[in-house]
Amino acid sequence: MIDTKPLVSAMASIVLMRTITNELIPHELLHFVQSGLQHLFRQFSAEFTIVIEEFQGMARNLVFEAAEAYLGTKATIAAERVKVSKSDDHKKLSFNIDRNEEVSDVFEGVSVKWKLICIQVDSSRIRHYDDESSPVSEIRSYELTFHKKHKNKIFDSYLPYVMDIAKKIKQGNIAIKIHSYEYNRWGREPIKFNHPMSFNTLAIDEELQRDITNDLDKFVRAREFYRRTGKAWKRGYLLYGPPGTGKTSLIAAMANYLNYDIYDMDLTAVHDNKQLKQLLLAMSNRSILVIEDIDCTVNLQNREDDKEVVHNGHNMMTLSGLLNAVDGLWSCCGEEHIIIFTTNHKERLDPALLRPGRMDKQIHLSYCNFSAFKQLAINYLCITEHELYEKIQVLLGQVQVTPAEIAEELTKDADATECLQDLINFLQAKKMIKVENEKNEENIKEELDNQESL
Repeated sequence: MIDTKPLVSAMASIVLMRTITNELIPHELLHFVQSGLQHLFRQFSAEFTIVIEEFQGMARNLVFEAAEAYLGTKATIAAERVKVSKSDDHKKLSFNIDRNEEVSDVFEGVSVKWKLICIQVDSSRIRHYDDESSPVSEIRSYELTFHKKHKNKIFDSYLPYVMDIAKKIKQGNIAIKIHSYEYNRWGREPIKFNHPMSFNTLAIDEELQRDITNDLDKFVRAREFYRRTGKAWKRGYLLYGPPGTGKTSLIAAMANYLNYDIYDMDLTAVHDNKQLKQLLLAMSNRSILVIEDIDCTVNLQNREDDKEVVHNGHNMMTLSGLLNAVDGLWSCCGEEHIIIFTTNHKERLDPALLRPGRMDKQIHLSYCNFSAFKQLAINYLCITEHELYEKIQVLLGQVQVTPAEIAEELTKDADATECLQDLINFLQAKKMIKVENEKNEENIKEELDNQESL
């Protein structure tokens, strides 16, 4: 049997010494001695610690928010306890380490250690970064610890790296919203954009799709290029072609690819040039402005006719106002803006609207070719090959048919073979109509020539 008397006696001695110390030594002197010992210990310690508090005054500390997002990617791997959450504005679950948990990380060969510190406080009310008061029961901070010889690398490289990664995580996890024009302003409550179209399912020519995605990738990475060249970080696209060729679907695919919000503008509802400028200034960064059927919405006055304003009911907007809004001095007040105009009739647009800097890239969405058809067959019939494909390929080279018409034919039957046979019949009928029309045109021309000879 173990004799516990010495242990009990030692503990009692410690308690007695602490009591005597607290009573005989002034608190200020005791605190001074403790601080000195801690300072002495730190002088001989090889570790260095950065404290990242949650709040900076009344505002949220952006470094704390970045650390929270960044460590969420490490929590499920390195931590023993994690917290999970999800909001309506997020696409995925969010993970974070629990209080007093530690997570290790390695950056360019340097090992670091993160720890979430939570200090319980009396329930009180403090001012949050969104100017709303709410009860707070704890003060949170992160401690980042590493060898002191790596201070420069942590300050100059690691922390900026954490900030950059966190920014990408947040941008990728935020749900896309579509904003509409209401009562002379963008609506206060944008709608969550749930359009499923992506470049994996978009039925356009393969080479055209690669060209578009490469152009978008280049734009997103071009921040320094635009700054170096003194240009606003924006890009304009004109989508033109017959109805039913996928202009709206392409816009949805671009938004989902970039994870950009969409601002859908109806020019007929915009009162004048001033209001148009205000709407563009109210757009968030990383967003797409969409103006569909630009040739049909309002009668945009030509720049040479600015002295006599063209009235479209209550609409007094001019072409000059539109040009200045998308390419004038105010266009630089925002970053990562994409402007998309669509039209079925490119020839109706004023040439000033089409020049580079306004419409930087013009994308012709034409009739369905075999490459686009194969994507439609994958989408609707879940097949990649079929014995009828060769016949369909020949017919598509002989007639003009839109992807929307093809899609309609592919939804008429559940059986893939029957669907494709119906499509062949549809294309053959189109071919016969085309041949008859060509014959009629030849007959009319021949009659006119005969009348002229008489």
